[in-house]
Amino acid sequence: MSIKKITKLVPQTSALFVCDVQERFKGLIWQYPSVISVAGKMIKASKLLDIPVVVTEQYPKAFGPTVAELDVSDAAVVIPKTKFSMYLPEVVSVLEKNKTKSVLLLGIESHVCVLQTALELLENDYDVHVIADGVSSQNYPEIDIAVARMKAAGAIITTSESVLFQLVQDAKHEKFKGISNLVKEYMEATKVNKILQRGSNL
Repeated sequence: MSIKKITKLVPQTSALFVCDVQERFKGLIWQYPSVISVAGKMIKASKLLDIPVVVTEQYPKAFGPTVAELDVSDAAVVIPKTKFSMYLPEVVSVLEKNKTKSVLLLGIESHVCVLQTALELLENDYDVHVIADGVSSQNYPEIDIAVARMKAAGAIITTSESVLFQLVQDAKHEKFKGISNLVKEYMEATKVNKILQRGSNL
């Protein structure tokens, strides 16, 4: 068995993928408010750190736009899709333009669109960091199985807070205070995030 490489996160070569966090899924996805909360935190952090945000919407004619709680007006691209994976030509263009090496991935559903996105990115030699507190499915047992599948394929399983501090690396970083304040802003939401609490099963 080969030793997996240690993947370093650097804002300049990272991108945030927000997968199909759409209106019609409210009330259907397990712990959806937590997915939306983590997505909001990561979008704000990406703006602070100049990380491009890629947003997809699965067949929006049926499932609606991205939830109103998320401000995706500054996203590099917001794309409707029918393909389950987010790895679309328009997305590849954003990745190539920004010389992206690492993708931070969150959204739904963990065992369908998130999984297929992770696998296709890995197949194309991108480092994939699955933000475990920000992925979910309608049937919550699917989450652990999908996360295990992504981990086995070579994805890094992490959390939003861990990623944010990894991106700044040092308390002397010029954006550290902003990131620290963001973590504090979402502290209560983090405490009640049952997806995060399930992390001990991973």
